This record gives sequence, C-alpha cells and structure tokens, in this order.
Amino acid sequence: MATATAAKNASKTGASRASVSKLVVYEWVALDKRGKKMKGEMQSKTATLVKAELRRQGMNPQTVREKPKPLFGSAGSRVKPHDVAIFSRQIATMMASGVPMVQAFEIIAGGQRNPRFKNMLTDVKQTIEGGSTLHEALGKYPIQFDELFCNLVKAGESAGVLDTVLDTLATYKERMEGIKSKIKKALFYPVMVLAVAFVVSLIILLFVVPVFQDVFKNAGAALPAATQVVINASKFVQAYWWLLIIVIVGSVMALVMAKKRSLKFAHLLDRILLRLPIIGNIMRQSALARFARTLGVTFRAGVPLVEAMDAVAGATGSIVYGNAVRQMRDDVAVGHQMQLAMRQTGLFPNMVVQMTAIGEESGALDTMLFKVAEFYEEEVSNAVDTLSTLLEPLIMVILGVIVGGMVISLYLPIFKLAGTVG
Repeated sequence: MATATAAKNASKTGASRASVSKLVVYEWVALDKRGKKMKGEMQSKTATLVKAELRRQGMNPQTVREKPKPLFGSAGSRVKPHDVAIFSRQIATMMASGVPMVQAFEIIAGGQRNPRFKNMLTDVKQTIEGGSTLHEALGKYPIQFDELFCNLVKAGESAGVLDTVLDTLATYKERMEGIKSKIKKALFYPVMVLAVAFVVSLIILLFVVPVFQDVFKNAGAALPAATQVVINASKFVQAYWWLLIIVIVGSVMALVMAKKRSLKFAHLLDRILLRLPIIGNIMRQSALARFARTLGVTFRAGVPLVEAMDAVAGATGSIVYGNAVRQMRDDVAVGHQMQLAMRQTGLFPNMVVQMTAIGEESGALDTMLFKVAEFYEEEVSNAVDTLSTLLEPLIMVILGVIVGGMVISLYLPIFKLAGTVG
C-alpha cells in the first residue's frame, strides 16, 4: 500500500514538473479601458489562455505571440552566488513583511533579467504550489542552492524562523563572495600583466628579432652571447610555435584534469599552496573565515553540530581544511568537545581553539564563531591589500628583466659596432 502511494505521489510530482516545463513565455500588446496601449509578458500553456487572462483583467488583447528565443540560446547567463544572495535578501524581506511565499516568488521572478534564474524561480514557485516545502523545491537546483543552503532553509522551516534564516543566508553569501572577490581582484592584476608580458615577448621573438637578425648578418660581426640567446629563442619559436602552444595548453589541461580526477593530487596541490609565503597565508585565513562563519550560521539556525559539519567541510574552499573538519565531525560524533577535536587536527590557531572553548563553555558558540570569522575576514582584506602593494614593484622588475632584457640584447651589437667605428 505504501509503495502504491509513493508511486502515485511520484507520478503527480512528475506530472507537475512536466506541466511547468510546458509553460511558454508570451509577449502581449493590449488596450486598457481608457484605450491606452499596454505591453508585457506572461507565462502560459497557450496564447488563448493569455488572451483570456488579459480579458479577465479588463484589457482588450491586440497581439499575443510567443517570445522569440535569443540568437545564442535561451538559457541565459549562469546564476551567480551574488544573485542567490540578493534573492535571499528579497524573499526574507517580503516574508517578514507578511507577503505569502508563492506571491513573493512571483514578484521576484517577474523582476529578474536573467532568463535562467527567472525560469528557475518560476519552477520553484510551481513546485511549492504543488505541495512541496521550500527546501525540497530549492533542492532541485543543487548547483545554485547547495546542501548548506537547503539544510539551513529546512531548519528555518522547522523552527518557524524562515525569514530570519534567509536573511542570515543573504549576509553569509555576501560575506563569502566578498572574500572571493578580494582574492580574485588581488590576483587578476599580476596575472594580466604577466600575460601581456608573455604576448609582447612572443611578438618581439616572432616579428622584431628576425628584422635585427638580417641586419646582424649583413654586418658580419660576432654577436654578444645575450644577443645570440635571443636569436636562438626566436628561431625556436618561429619553427616550433605550435609545439609551444600544445605544451602550455596541454600542461594547464593536464593540471586541471589531474586535480579533478585525483583526490591525492588535489590534496597535494592544496598543501603546496598553503605553504607558499604570502598566498598560502591568505588561503589559510580565508579557509578559517569560511569555516567559522559557516559553522556559526548553521549552529545559530539550529542544525545539529555533527550534521552541519559535512556542509561546513565543503564550504571551507580548501581540501586540507575540509578533511580536517570531517575528522572533527567524527571526533564530535563520539562525544569529544569541539575545541579538543579542533586542536587534534593541528591546523587551527590557538586563538580559534580558545574562542571555541569559551563559546562551548558559555553556550554562545555561534557568537564566538562570528567574532572569529570577522577577525579573519579583516585579516584577509589586509593581507590582500599588502599583496597588491608588494606585487606591483615585483611585476615591474619581471617586466624589466623579460622585455627590457630582450630589447637591450638586440641593441648590444649596434652599441658595440658604434664603439668600434668611433
């Protein structure tokens, strides 16, 4: 009997999802009661239903047609974490103001410019209307709404504080994206400058050096060692430029694939990055900030500590720290205090361990974790600013050595020839 009921419910869910997928966006033009032309969009199964709805609203439909799909696909751009943060803040505000959930989703979806996110929110709304809870509806999109997000929403629904949890999630997403943005911003400038230096070097080797090479042949003089090295490099690039591209692209792809497919390699790479002088310190502080804020958010929402650890492990952004959190989960599950489990990993600074111990003893673990998160978020911000300051002169030196060195080596024979003539 239970199996038959489950099958019946599954068939209803499948039919509900099928009906959602059949909805089409129609563009309409209609005249209102004053004869004023109105335009808009509406999702429906057929154009006839759109016209019927417009007449129900007191308008006279003129044209109703299916909205044309964009030239490069109708999926729209990907949904970014920042979009999810804004959505969380919007729905939390609406629910706190007494707006029903389904209506809140309809309003937010109507204001979305990204077609993919708009369709996603509409589908979630339809699923909720079909009788599902919010965390079940959001769980259909695990990439945009991960396990942590859905678990917190579930806890908020159970405790009756969903609006508060969604507002906390919005703040959490904004803080996490703020850390990522700072790190990306710090690394973007040096990477771009080095890329430009590489391109300029290739241009010099492919087009400039051959011109000088012809001049040196006509002069018939012996070339300095530095000039000969640049000429040999130019000959190699001209003859094997395709091999150079294959090696660079292949190395990058092999590194990415090895990181994705081999957990041991990814762990080794993560450990190496954490041991780098400045970048390693930033990554370590970033992992600590993410760990503290994520655990604080889950604990405050009422998610059991052991259950929360899995989601927290994935949110640290580090394989090394993720494994440490899972080790802590196993220790806490058998009855150890979290501060003791944290100390056993050897990865958490004494300050973090002590703050956790105080939080456990005083019953204010979430408050202490938020203080730890704020401290390390500030440390990441300061470290990123310091890194930017240190990299600027270093990049100038690298540019001077690479590009300037090649230019000087090309002019050395000319200077030597001019000295001989003088």
